[in-house]
Amino acid sequence: MCFFFNQSKSAQELEHRFNAKFEKNTPFSPDYYSGFMFPKTPVITNTEKAKIQMFQWGLIPFWAKDDSIKKYTLNARIETLTEKPAFKNSVNHRCLILTDSFFEWQWLDEKGKQKQKFLITLPNNEPFAFAGLWSEWTDKQSGEIINTFTILTTEANELMSKIHNTKKRMPVILSQNNETDWLNGLEMKMQNERLTATALHDR
Repeated sequence: MCFFFNQSKSAQELEHRFNAKFEKNTPFSPDYYSGFMFPKTPVITNTEKAKIQMFQWGLIPFWAKDDSIKKYTLNARIETLTEKPAFKNSVNHRCLILTDSFFEWQWLDEKGKQKQKFLITLPNNEPFAFAGLWSEWTDKQSGEIINTFTILTTEANELMSKIHNTKKRMPVILSQNNETDWLNGLEMKMQNERLTATALHDR
């Protein structure tokens, strides 16, 4: 799963790494994101590959009557995207979620009362992208158009199986060479095997 991640790079660093630009006056600063706060985070969509936009975490499908579904759509299992009503209409709406690290907790006992927090990065804390889906939803009361996203998850690799030792899931992390392929709807290659983990004091 993936409910907490960091984006510590500047706007200029992200623009250079992903060969895309923020629109002028886009509100952005490096931050720690908790999905349960439904923050706006930097993404690149398949329809605007040269633009970095700020979308809300927690996908709201176009048919939703209200936004309450977003608390259940922070993540989407890649194996069942076409089966789930919340995601099946967005499978061709692909996006990159820009980040440089995420957090996971290892259970140290059967009930999870004791946990060890880990920071997960790539070597040298280089920026990377989660694979995601996005959706455009119109608030029926206000008429506001809200763009939202979900982070795809997959079966955990060897490292993450030891850390996320309950459900054994992890976010889908794209290799840099395959980010454009993902946006274009092509088969992707992941760089999940390059991950490194650092144990932290839980807080």
